[in-house]
Amino acid sequence: MRARGENFPVASRLLPNGYRRHLLAVYGFARLVDDIGDEPGHDDPLRLLDAVEADLLRLYAGRAPLLKAVRDLEPTVTACSIPLAPFRQLVEANRRDQSVTRYKTFADLLDYCDLSANPVGHIVLHVFGMASPGRLPLSDRICTALQLLEHCQDVGEDYARGRIYLPEQDLARFRCTESDLAGPATPDRVREVVALQTERAERLLREGDLLVASVTGLARLAIAGYVAGGLATVTALRQAGFDVLGQAVRPRGTPLLTAWLRILARRGCGGGRP
Repeated sequence: MRARGENFPVASRLLPNGYRRHLLAVYGFARLVDDIGDEPGHDDPLRLLDAVEADLLRLYAGRAPLLKAVRDLEPTVTACSIPLAPFRQLVEANRRDQSVTRYKTFADLLDYCDLSANPVGHIVLHVFGMASPGRLPLSDRICTALQLLEHCQDVGEDYARGRIYLPEQDLARFRCTESDLAGPATPDRVREVVALQTERAERLLREGDLLVASVTGLARLAIAGYVAGGLATVTALRQAGFDVLGQAVRPRGTPLLTAWLRILARRGCGGGRP
């Protein structure tokens, strides 16, 4: 399935039910913390995020969690020996969202992605029993790229929430002001900034694509799907002329499937451990 708003299959129906349940449990937790951090109606997001972290600590201490999304993680954490750290990083990313609403440089944004996106890749590698020191940096490239592409797609939505994930240095380089992000149409100068982020994301995807060659079996199928979703999003953004304010830019099923099959075919049946 491709869950709400995602560019890639979160838990493909081609995977056995056991893996799908694990991936959906991880996705459910990530959605919980994202919704607390992003959605209106939460009077005290920091208090709620503290409650989520406390529940994670209950889980890892062997006590029964109180929140459904954390309870649902219990079989996955146990079966896949997933460490606590990446889950806490996802909570911390949403804490940061409550106080940090602008990023001066691309390096600053990469630091945020290290909390908000990269832990998910580490968790997924643990689910498939493929986590290793050589694979984690490749996974980080893929996850950061997917996060950057989501920022490109959601420029208007993020601005409405009071946040800008396009680096201030890049906005200044193309003479953009914050008011350029508020309208129903995308000025050319904003399109230039989005194009730059898209190019950076594509480069990271190409670098991280080596991860597909390093794994085998079902892990390879799943990770190829994530890379394919990112590449299909790059294509969709380019085909839309980077007009992210005037329309919702999302990858369509056929380009995603084509990219997925191409990646699998290119990598053949081999695989090795970095």
